[in-house]
Amino acid sequence: MNRISGETALGLAWIIALVASLAVLFIGEVLGQTPCVLCWFQRAFMFPLAIILGLGLWWRDGRVGRYGIALALGGGAVALWHMGLYVGLVPERIQPCTATGPSCTDDNQLVFGVPIPLMALVAFALIGALSALSLKDTRT
Repeated sequence: MNRISGETALGLAWIIALVASLAVLFIGEVLGQTPCVLCWFQRAFMFPLAIILGLGLWWRDGRVGRYGIALALGGGAVALWHMGLYVGLVPERIQPCTATGPSCTDDNQLVFGVPIPLMALVAFALIGALSALSLKDTRT
């Protein structure tokens, strides 16, 4: 079986981060769906991923994957918490969303029938895995 190269893994991680960033901007700015508090925290990790991984590719920095792993772990932790809250594993009394803002658990968290927190969790997991894979290929 052919192994994926570090640059290809990094390119795929960047594409996932870029598409995820553009998707949440589309949901928020074009569709007008105000993000909940946890979505904002997830954005705080996803947006830099698209920039940092893109710059790493541009400068051919094979070690940029370590920053991708760190940001993906942080964003994945928030997405996992959000998913736990969404499915009811985390009690609602510790829900970070305010009474006047958008809910972290209602039907507005669905896109094409899939919960946004689940999509974020999968994106962060893929970015983290691909970033780690990109480091296995470096010879420095």
